[in-house]
Amino acid sequence: MANYLLKDFPGKDELIFEYESMPEPEIPQVNGHVHTPYSFSSFNSMTQIFEQAVKENVKVLGINDFFMGDGYADFYEQALSNRIFPMFNIEIVGLLKKEQQKNFRINDPSNPGRAYISGKGLDFPFELDPALECMLHNIRYENQLHTKEIIEKANQVIQEIDLNLTLKFSEVKRLFARDFVTERHVSRAIRSLIYARYREPAERKDFLDQLCGETGCMANTEDFSGMENEIRSKLLKSGGRAYVPEEDNAFLPVSEVFQIILNAGGIPCYSILLDDESGHCTEYEANKQILHNELIAHQIHCIEFIPYRNDNEILKDYVRFFHDNGFVIIFGSAHSTPELRPLRVTTRGGEFLDEELSAISYEGGCIIAAHQYNRARGEQGYLNIDGIPQKDRMDEFIRLGKAVIQKFISL
Repeated sequence: MANYLLKDFPGKDELIFEYESMPEPEIPQVNGHVHTPYSFSSFNSMTQIFEQAVKENVKVLGINDFFMGDGYADFYEQALSNRIFPMFNIEIVGLLKKEQQKNFRINDPSNPGRAYISGKGLDFPFELDPALECMLHNIRYENQLHTKEIIEKANQVIQEIDLNLTLKFSEVKRLFARDFVTERHVSRAIRSLIYARYREPAERKDFLDQLCGETGCMANTEDFSGMENEIRSKLLKSGGRAYVPEEDNAFLPVSEVFQIILNAGGIPCYSILLDDESGHCTEYEANKQILHNELIAHQIHCIEFIPYRNDNEILKDYVRFFHDNGFVIIFGSAHSTPELRPLRVTTRGGEFLDEELSAISYEGGCIIAAHQYNRARGEQGYLNIDGIPQKDRMDEFIRLGKAVIQKFISL
């Protein structure tokens, strides 16, 4: 594993002097939330991610896999080779029990009480105290047990249609995943199994109609991503014949998610879902002032947007509000579904972020970069010892982060 360059960078004053002695560069493109093949990704390899980032001139990129930092070393090697600044992040699904009991949705549109929380700017390499490492390991283990149950049920449905087809966890893992198998890997494996068995479009369609149940298969059989989404939706999700409800012990209380993130050196960050295509938000997010109050109560002062999901005007309204209230704001593309979208962040309809949002995105990336730089040198990051952000020093972190990013990408 290559040495972490941030540990050997010059001191703050020298870095800033060097940066401010040069002409001001144009605002770099930042994508702070990308899933890789170590969890599930639109991309087949880490190399493919960085090849696309280079083509699209993305200069700051954040790995953001579920429940793990397994891909950090691979991600860093690629970042180093391509001179793209790496943000080390993680995503963990937590549970707010009271909200679940009230049927109150957080940032999962289908499962009340579930909360997707990211950690931003973790230490590299990824390390946790043994008790917390065990806690995270147990959650991953419970997730894999759940996936095995899904595969067992899916296999029963498949063999009712064709006894010659068999779905096995070991094969799904070997062919489509790394160490962590998800629902999306299962839907990809099912689609591949069917397509290898049936070569004719009519035969495939007939099988898929039977697999998908009463409504049949609506996706174009030549659209692999759309087909995998439909298999997941109609077979593996609620209402599907292979659906397996997840037990509460597969999710950590949100307070324990925060412990893991802080222990790993990161900044807790709320992943906002925002509006769906009908313009509706979850109960938790419908009122931005109430959402703000809830996040502050949980000591969350960082929020990330995945803009391709959102209407541009609604997005801007929420971004401006949280920016004015001193939140660190991150934008990303996720790439946690089969569809291959641009890595340069876009809003719904494919619009790139405008100058205002690009500047806010860069500010957030700079704060994370400065945080990682300080932590790598054994100094205090953006959060103080109690996990409280140093908002009075935000401009200082932005200034330092600009110098850190520019130093890394210009080496």
